[in-house]
Amino acid sequence: MTHEATGRPTMTSQQADEFAAEVSQIGAAVNSFIQGKPEVVSLCLTAMLASGHVLLEDVPGVGKTSLARSFAGAFGTDWQRIQFTPDLLPGDVTGVSVFHQDTNTFVFHPGPIFSHVVLADEINRASPRTQSALLEVMEERTVTIDGRPHPVPNPFLVMATQNPVEMDGTYPLPEAQLDRFLIKTRMGYPDHGAEVRVLTGEHGGAAIENVERVSSPERIGALIASARTVYVAPSIIDYIVRLVGHTRTMPQFRLGSSPRGALGLLRASRVRAAMEGRPHVLPGDVQALAEPVLSHRVLLSATFEISGGLPSDAIAEAVEVVPAPPQETGA
Repeated sequence: MTHEATGRPTMTSQQADEFAAEVSQIGAAVNSFIQGKPEVVSLCLTAMLASGHVLLEDVPGVGKTSLARSFAGAFGTDWQRIQFTPDLLPGDVTGVSVFHQDTNTFVFHPGPIFSHVVLADEINRASPRTQSALLEVMEERTVTIDGRPHPVPNPFLVMATQNPVEMDGTYPLPEAQLDRFLIKTRMGYPDHGAEVRVLTGEHGGAAIENVERVSSPERIGALIASARTVYVAPSIIDYIVRLVGHTRTMPQFRLGSSPRGALGLLRASRVRAAMEGRPHVLPGDVQALAEPVLSHRVLLSATFEISGGLPSDAIAEAVEVVPAPPQETGA
């Protein structure tokens, strides 16, 4: 099926059903180990399939590392964990060129960033220089050493974490770098039933290595390409622009979302629509993703922050105030 205005192929209903079934299988594999967090798993899947990255802000011990490992297991890909510390250097992330005397040449030794799934643990504990090295790779998907580009694997997902409680000795990510993450979310503590299942699984010998492999890098790449064919009506694009533009005029913010936020909301909404088995985006997709996509791209005004207001509260108000278009069903 081809869109009349652009001439580009658009997803069919059958392709949307196949997309939803395949992604649901991946989600089920991850959720078999990560108990009680289907919304977080869905958001991370959305980020991966929209060629984006995830920032997880939460306290230690709630399963952030297990989440990254579970995704790698379900995807059938490799993964790396980088523990960010104040003495971590950019080369420890990206890799370095080492001179080999036997060949009289410099040979590039890839760093841990060259993996399909990378967990950047406590990213705010590393120096700004090291943070910038990671974020540059996230954006460019290439490491340049001695003038030579080295592309990272495709697909490529960075799941960065930061602890919002222990802030002493940390280097908070500036707004321009936070903007590089497609989605920001938190794990949160599991409810009682989920925590019982975690302990029961641990007692019964459940291991993260047992997460079923249900996909492959090639299939993930195909899903990413397929998501780009989801139809987005002009009225939906206009709605995204009006919604993001409204954040720039709200008294709760001294800085609204950038155009990158609008682009991220568009990409994420296409993926969500396909995950729901629809070949077209609805206003509900945009509204559901507004908070995780936009909340870290804004700066609160001093008055609103002192009053205890949260970015999520203001984003929810924007969603309520900005009128949505009618439910359009496709091309």
